[in-house]
Amino acid sequence: MSLKEDILEIAKQAKFSSQRLANLSSKIKDEVLSRMAEAIETNARRIKEENCKDVASAREKGLSGALIDRLTLNDKRIRQMADSLRQMARLEDPIGKVDKMWRRPNGLLIGKVIVPLGVIGIIYEARPNVTVDAAVLCLKAGNATILRGGSEAIHSNICLADLLIKVIEEAELPAGSIQLIRTTDRNAVMEMLKLDEYIDVIIPRGGESLIRTVTENSTIPVIKHYKGVCHTYVDEEADLDMAEKIAFNAKVQRPGVCNAMETLLVNEKIAAQFLPGMIKKFQGAGVEVRGDEKTCKIAEGIKPATEEDWQTEYLDLILSVKVVKGIEAAIHHINRYGSHHSDAIVTENLRKSRKFLQEVDSAAVYVNASTRFTDGGEFGLGAEIGISTQKLHARGPMGVCELTSSKFIILGDGQIRE
Repeated sequence: MSLKEDILEIAKQAKFSSQRLANLSSKIKDEVLSRMAEAIETNARRIKEENCKDVASAREKGLSGALIDRLTLNDKRIRQMADSLRQMARLEDPIGKVDKMWRRPNGLLIGKVIVPLGVIGIIYEARPNVTVDAAVLCLKAGNATILRGGSEAIHSNICLADLLIKVIEEAELPAGSIQLIRTTDRNAVMEMLKLDEYIDVIIPRGGESLIRTVTENSTIPVIKHYKGVCHTYVDEEADLDMAEKIAFNAKVQRPGVCNAMETLLVNEKIAAQFLPGMIKKFQGAGVEVRGDEKTCKIAEGIKPATEEDWQTEYLDLILSVKVVKGIEAAIHHINRYGSHHSDAIVTENLRKSRKFLQEVDSAAVYVNASTRFTDGGEFGLGAEIGISTQKLHARGPMGVCELTSSKFIILGDGQIRE
């Protein structure tokens, strides 16, 4: 079977399976999710062995430390995957819920009901936990899933997918409920993107190159999970101790994820007071700091920032710093160079807080908190399929409810239109 035929067959199986999944009871779905959690925990050793192959290969290729961190599965992360599955089983099932119901003057009773999207294609890079998160989120929402992970995580992805698929088979659910494209051939993605007859939506998770490739070549609707060029603006009326803790956490706690801060903006009135100590703390943690002209004059050991730096998602211990005149300049910079992901202001001024919340055009906007909280679990939504940075269909962390659509149901007793 050729690659084209193979991908087509996967899509056909998914479409067929989606019709049964759409009508599964909540009880069956939740039982399957609980069994999947047990399978992940029971096979932790096997998962780590397969993951070690991917990590070793990544090191041989000289991939960055941040990418290797995203790739690595340890005991803690495996437990988190299992816990996420159990949490997902406890969440309310949105499918079949009546969103609205009203009666027309002619007696027609019209309702709006939540339904699955159908078949969801997930294209992602070097984060094997996405294999589990994406598959189970789609299952909870009654969708069939086609997974296509990055070549860097191929051994981990196959291992995790096989564990989930085995539970699916044991529960006698359709074989095409969860499928993984097992080839590392990039042409598989291109074939997948043409199958709008069978796949209802594509969700890409990864770097800018992947997102562009998918959006430019897909005949299927795409929900973009774009790069995270996240900002923190320290206002002149900020609590500077709080600002230091927030900025440090936003950059250093886990630099290789999309909600990590990439640019720090500081009001010029407190820059000389705040930046020397802040930058020294960053440098002590191994952060390479790149600054504008004013920043370079205030602190030592800083590389001059370029125009490209302001729009770069480093996913590493690199930070751009800029001194700005005030909140207007900060908002302008964020809306111009940011990726509409997550941005924060640190200030004690309520008026400025409201202005920032209203005028920053991002999926998540913070006052006096780290951007690192943009996450389905941290928001109380359970696991997420990613962070949507677009406005159509869904925006921000995408949980179960964001993987659904709706349909109208109309109940009559013989009405005809005159």
